[in-house]
Amino acid sequence: MFESHFGLRAPPFQLSPDPNFYFGSRGHAQALSYLKFGVHQGEGFIVVTGEIGAGKTTIVRTLLESLDPQQVVAAQVVNTQLNETDLLAAICGAYGIPAQNSSKAQLLSTLEAFFTAVAAGGRRALLVVDEAQNLGKREVEELRMLSNFQLGNQALLQSFLIGQPELRDMLMSPSMEQLRQRVIASCHLGPLTLTETRAYIDHRLRFVGWSGDTIFDDAAVAEIFGRTRGIPRRVNLLCTRLLLAAYLESKTQVAAADVRMVAEQLEGESGMRAIAPAAEERNSRDEGGVASTSSG
Repeated sequence: MFESHFGLRAPPFQLSPDPNFYFGSRGHAQALSYLKFGVHQGEGFIVVTGEIGAGKTTIVRTLLESLDPQQVVAAQVVNTQLNETDLLAAICGAYGIPAQNSSKAQLLSTLEAFFTAVAAGGRRALLVVDEAQNLGKREVEELRMLSNFQLGNQALLQSFLIGQPELRDMLMSPSMEQLRQRVIASCHLGPLTLTETRAYIDHRLRFVGWSGDTIFDDAAVAEIFGRTRGIPRRVNLLCTRLLLAAYLESKTQVAAADVRMVAEQLEGESGMRAIAPAAEERNSRDEGGVASTSSG
């Protein structure tokens, strides 16, 4: 609607994850490196957590698009509010394996046969479980059991667990000790810094053809950062509404006052908090407090 007004080819701030818009902030680049490290290792679990809208799914899709299907057979499960049998059936479905009306034992046998055939063909199987914080402990145990499948000394399946911070809490429980011993790396994806928020906005605008005068001045970006706390999906939502408001008022630039007004409208509509972090917190984040990572 507003794209031609700003000389853009397409909407720059879509909410749906799109690897074409991948932005390599410090935290996002680090998380993607952890996933690539996991693919290289070919075994065990990689865990990536982050707040809602932090960009986890975009990172996963960026990784999946970079994989050579002649080397890695990858599948992704998104619906994780399932019991253990339904989860196994969902994994079969993700790999394109017929599994209707199968028992749990049949599903396990079917998956082991499939993974064995993949390995015998010189490829590796990768399973990405998104929204993994919704899994129950019994379902997580099923994933661990799948990691036991081997052909000689070769693990037949590697799994990436992607989820919100609650996933880390669940994995730290005493009953998860056996799975924790199979986690070869874990990473928590933090928000963008103020500097990264500026670069993120410019990156998405340039990707769809922006090359003219600045649309969001520095004061506007600082206000966007404060209102969204550097969460990419929130930045996308707010910037889309800001461009729409500017278009409706025949403006070509967005000021801090515009951000405050539109953010307050959004807060009333959707409950998105319009509370700026304290200056000290903003400065701390801008010094690089983006993501905390650990490996084991």
